[in-house]
Amino acid sequence: MRNSLEPEIVGAALVTSGQPWRGVEFHPAIGSTNSRLRELLTGAAEGIGPDASRLASADGALWWVVLTDHQTGGRGRLGRAWEVPDRASVAVSAAVPVDGPADDPAGATGLGWLPLLAGLALARAITSTTERAGHALSPRLKWPNDVLLPEDGDRKVSGILCELVDVPGPAPRRAVVVGTGVNVDQDRDELPVDTATSVALTGVRVRREDLVVAYLHELAALVGPGVGAGLGADGARDAYRAACSTLGQVVRVHLPVGEPVEGTAVAVDETGALVVDTPSGRRAFAAGDVVHVRRR
Repeated sequence: MRNSLEPEIVGAALVTSGQPWRGVEFHPAIGSTNSRLRELLTGAAEGIGPDASRLASADGALWWVVLTDHQTGGRGRLGRAWEVPDRASVAVSAAVPVDGPADDPAGATGLGWLPLLAGLALARAITSTTERAGHALSPRLKWPNDVLLPEDGDRKVSGILCELVDVPGPAPRRAVVVGTGVNVDQDRDELPVDTATSVALTGVRVRREDLVVAYLHELAALVGPGVGAGLGADGARDAYRAACSTLGQVVRVHLPVGEPVEGTAVAVDETGALVVDTPSGRRAFAAGDVVHVRRR
């Protein structure tokens, strides 16, 4: 019997002194936490739950969290569907503000790093949460933010999708909706592909509430007060590079348009793009699906 999330536990741990998070909205089931949070940010919908009154403040739904037991219409990169059994996973979206006014292009300079640091935050949260459960896992990152578990053949345990949203108001702003899905309690036959895994399949059982809280604490610590040109201190970016198992691999990059490109991944540059040495020269990729072919 899988238990429902207890949003009161999550809210009490997040909406507290020293944390930027301002409210948690919970749904037993919902199509997409990203879509719901985008509606709250743009004023297309009213909030529900004990924290809803805070949405009327000047900051609205910035630093807001939407959480569900069962996401029925989630999306991954390139529009892929993301659906899992009820109460078996984490599905959470968080609204991180972008520094500067909405018409200031400089504020978006560091946006390429946000998806990467979200992956690092999740990897750290999985390690700390499983350590408290008695057996620390050692996740690895595949660029940009796939979290892999070496304890189960480097299979993928999560998906992260970031979306930029214009926030209306007297002083229009922008926010990044960071949507995250983590396989927590699925059995092998409940996963869509053989390359996926869950935390439980490594032999470790964790509370979903603990994982959500640890992840959002780590995310807030990594991105600071808001996203902008300075997103992620040098130490955070270096930590991502150290945890990124893509570097040093021969990779195949599948692009949104055109043929795949193969080469050796050699760096993550200052914009967060993956730098690959290819037969035709060095190239940087800001987007694309990466397949690890082999380590050089």
